[in-house]
Amino acid sequence: MTADLSGDFGEEEVMLLDLVDRFVDEQLIPLETDLLARVSDGEPLALLAEDERRLLDLCKEIGLWALDAPEEVGGAELRAGLMLEIHRRLARTIVPFRFPPDSPNLHMLMLAGNDDQKKRYMEPYAQGEMTSNIAISEPQAGADPAAMRTRAVKDGDEWVINGRKIWVSGAGTADFIILMAVTDPGKGAQGMTAFIVETGTPGYIVERAIPMLGGVRTYELVFDDMRISDAQVLGEVNEGYAPMQHRLTSRRLEMGSTCVALAERALAMMCEHVQTREVFGETLASKQAIQWWIADAEIAIHATKLMVRDAAAKVERGEDIRNDASMLKVYATEMATDIIDKAMQSFGAMGMTQEFPLYVMANQIRLARIYEGPTEAHRMVVARRALKKYAS
Repeated sequence: MTADLSGDFGEEEVMLLDLVDRFVDEQLIPLETDLLARVSDGEPLALLAEDERRLLDLCKEIGLWALDAPEEVGGAELRAGLMLEIHRRLARTIVPFRFPPDSPNLHMLMLAGNDDQKKRYMEPYAQGEMTSNIAISEPQAGADPAAMRTRAVKDGDEWVINGRKIWVSGAGTADFIILMAVTDPGKGAQGMTAFIVETGTPGYIVERAIPMLGGVRTYELVFDDMRISDAQVLGEVNEGYAPMQHRLTSRRLEMGSTCVALAERALAMMCEHVQTREVFGETLASKQAIQWWIADAEIAIHATKLMVRDAAAKVERGEDIRNDASMLKVYATEMATDIIDKAMQSFGAMGMTQEFPLYVMANQIRLARIYEGPTEAHRMVVARRALKKYAS
């Protein structure tokens, strides 16, 4: 077990982390070989339905469920630092499985949902009876929310929505989505509203599945005169931007711990390999270039852990961490990209095969430099805040 992300843990927290480790080692990692075989045959990076059902049933049985959901809906309401450490341990396998429910959407519902919405959506979502996703990006509007074109117009006690969303994960199977739409075009990003949309609603169209790197699938959605009631507004009209950013920030912190997990596994694989692989009469580990790769990786992973730990502590103190999340998103994804690439290089031709976990890890981390805001957008945000801070 490697060093944790968030400092000292209590006895019960350590027991929970040990349970997570056993779940990953005994239930998930054994599925990797068959998963890689399916991906190399062109199938999506996804669990078989019977494996997913078995894992979900086991999670409920052993208590790995609703870990950060509120206690009033049956959750454990764990603190941010512990959740990020759990996420890191879960992310050290390439098997695409999360302990339900997916935290960022849960947190957006907790922040913006009214009592009725929490009863109808958040509670069953927390208890695993519903699944959800969020629809933000559009073909002409990715990192710039002010360019969003999906429009919601009030008509009596209903909203009529027309538009198109893209890169929506899991939209083919979700029970509901959180949809971001423009309700006041004159206000730019400050004129958007969040809506809860059940996926069986007339006018909700799954246009196509989009194959992504490494077997991942996202979806393009079309909304054609889709009508939903005013009760489906999540939060306040024209005030969807702040809850959306809260949700994105939550995911960006998770990405920091994911990057640490991926980089740690790549480094471990590289260290094991270079000590046994001989070239020109010496092990790869004896070469200075390899030693420096390893040293730089250890340093970068440690620095990223400290960034995650600091951000988690700020969350627990109730501080604004948007800038921290942007810095972490940039640094962690680039750190993991470099270490995974070096690990692949150390394995030579074997590192290029689709039957090796590094193939999936490299694709995962390449995607991570785009979703939840591309690297360049986050650098721009960090620079603007720094310029403002030091303007005087």
